[in-house]
Amino acid sequence: MEGDSTLDGVLAKMLDRVLPHLGERQRRLVCGALAGALGHGGVTRVAELAGLSIPTVIRGGSELDDPPDPYGRTRREGGGPKPLVERQPGLLQALDQLVDPDTRGDPESPLRWTTKSTRHLAEALGAQGFQVSDDTVGRLLKHQGYRLQRTRKTLEGAQHPDRDAQFGYLNEQAREHLAAGQPVVSVDTKKKELVGNYANGGVEWQPSGEPVEVDVHDFPDPTLGKAIPYGVYDLGGDTGWVSVGRDHDTAAFAVATLRRWWERVGRVVYPDATRLLVTADAGGSNGYRLRLWKTELARFAADTGLAVTVCHFPPGTSKWNRIEHRLFNHISMNWRGRPLESHEAVVELIGATTSRTGLTVRAELDPGAYPKGIKVADKELAAVPIHRHEFHGEWNYTIVSDLLSQPP
Repeated sequence: MEGDSTLDGVLAKMLDRVLPHLGERQRRLVCGALAGALGHGGVTRVAELAGLSIPTVIRGGSELDDPPDPYGRTRREGGGPKPLVERQPGLLQALDQLVDPDTRGDPESPLRWTTKSTRHLAEALGAQGFQVSDDTVGRLLKHQGYRLQRTRKTLEGAQHPDRDAQFGYLNEQAREHLAAGQPVVSVDTKKKELVGNYANGGVEWQPSGEPVEVDVHDFPDPTLGKAIPYGVYDLGGDTGWVSVGRDHDTAAFAVATLRRWWERVGRVVYPDATRLLVTADAGGSNGYRLRLWKTELARFAADTGLAVTVCHFPPGTSKWNRIEHRLFNHISMNWRGRPLESHEAVVELIGATTSRTGLTVRAELDPGAYPKGIKVADKELAAVPIHRHEFHGEWNYTIVSDLLSQPP
């Protein structure tokens, strides 16, 4: 009939326009719905108009009676192409062996000493016969629980068997001194800093598009040189003192800073002090092996009348020094993103450092000369009245003032 042919023409045009934009299941559903609307003979007519098989149209009609998929899937669960890892058996195992060759695979892996980027991993998998792209490698890595991670400083190397015992002894000494109202300080040298118009780590707020311009290269200025901040942190008072040196980080400079702190701050805050406990790293300008450190401390004790006890942290544990966390990190945050243009600027920035817990810091420029290579003779060292403690006397010792010999 003419009406039927007209309807078929309309349906044919509609199906030609719509079906190319639909998925496999969606095409079945549309054709099944049209066949049901046409009634008797509708399945055959729609199949011919759409170019589908009769069973496909029938299946589409039956699927209309199913409840809609809550996840919006266009195929039944389990339908469609098999996942990549099923089509390429062993892919995940090969990827694991490449990412972690020491524990999961061959230590001679081609990526043992190569950056494990997704591109390198995809190339290495391709060499093994797998077909996988960079992006797919990234998705597989996330699925396997891998993440981009930085290295983390946690290993301290070989640990001394008495490491923990020394920490306990040091803490016991600190508690005893503080309980008696005697000063306890932590000392160390902060990282040396280039002085001049150089880039400094970190960021700070500036007008948009107006960053501070600094030199491209970090070659030390022969005139300005470096700033050497040596700090003294008062554990009981939560205060800091920093001498900014210009010469060398020697034991003489370290003790000179301790002397400056005592003259400017310590004796005012602790007028009745008879003892001073100094906690220090095992190495550096205040290392326990340095003769000059001990002879300079002897002169300091003689001049101040204090009995100076020193407790060193075990070798390899400098990060536990209290001054690192209570003083130096706040200084670094205070001057982040700023060029340290002069030694005076370094002093001002250190002196302006505070913390939410009430930390205050005083700083001074030390223009003194502290030459390296000073030798301490055996006779001079023997004149130091050093009383070594029974527990690790090389790390724990007291220098008293009343028995000191006068320096030559």
